[in-house]
Amino acid sequence: MSTTPTPPVSGTPGEEAGLGTLDRDDARAVEAGAGGTRPRRGGREGSKVFVRAALLVVCLVWTIPTIGLLISSFRERDAITSSGWWTVFANPLEFTRLTFENYGEVLEAGMGAAFINSLAVTIPATIIPVLMAAFAAYAFAWMRFPGREVLFTLVVALLVIPLQVAFIPLLRLFGQFGLNGTFLAVWLAHTGFGMPLAVYLLRNYMSSMPREVIESAKVDGASHYQTFWRLMIPLSVPALAAFAIFQFLWVWNDLLVALIFLGGGDNEVVTIALQQLVGARGQDWYILTAGAFITMIVPLLVFFGLQRYFVRGLTAGSVKG
Repeated sequence: MSTTPTPPVSGTPGEEAGLGTLDRDDARAVEAGAGGTRPRRGGREGSKVFVRAALLVVCLVWTIPTIGLLISSFRERDAITSSGWWTVFANPLEFTRLTFENYGEVLEAGMGAAFINSLAVTIPATIIPVLMAAFAAYAFAWMRFPGREVLFTLVVALLVIPLQVAFIPLLRLFGQFGLNGTFLAVWLAHTGFGMPLAVYLLRNYMSSMPREVIESAKVDGASHYQTFWRLMIPLSVPALAAFAIFQFLWVWNDLLVALIFLGGGDNEVVTIALQQLVGARGQDWYILTAGAFITMIVPLLVFFGLQRYFVRGLTAGSVKG
């Protein structure tokens, strides 16, 4: 008569119950710990809503005056003096009274020639410092020569010097060469004032490039000149565009440098023309709003056209280095 073997008993029922209770307690403890460290979704969503509301308020604060300026530039003189620009939305018939005559009158008053002069000043005053700073930034980032760090420190130190300090020496220097009142004087002045920031941003951006890329170009027999034009410039487009936006907006909106080195007359820019327009026809708001919006058109187009490079270029140029 055979007997069936019985499996070994691993523990008493009490012990098994105790182990089960212990496992359940451990599971609850783990869940409690995970729940305690889990981020609160409600707080995060609340912060997002607050940030979006703050951004909306800032956008409205900056956009509403611009919209008012644009609408006022198309309104007739009687309409501007009798009611505010926001009445256009309350009375749709006001849109039928909008006119382009204000812009025609402003352009005939000299704003058209000043617009061309501003382009003649701003475009070279943007391209020249960008190219010169790119050459210097590449040298500081990838070329080895004595005193490199000292020279870069001196260039960065120039950022703290106010440009007003250099006005009198530059006026005397340009006067000796007969440059005062010419476009060349303004180009040189803006190039000198914009170079330190450009070298700082571009050097930090270029130094963040992978060293293997530069070394592979050297292995292929590329010189520094070829590496700069064929490799570094295409890779540095975001940083170049970011500084170009800054420089273009600064030169276009500048009044002080243009007034000192260029003055009025046939070479006056839009900021000087608008200043003279305010003095001569300060009571004609329909003319002033049209002139003011003409000075805003080009900066808006430049900023929105190069916006995708702006944040990326500034971030790389200000963090690395």
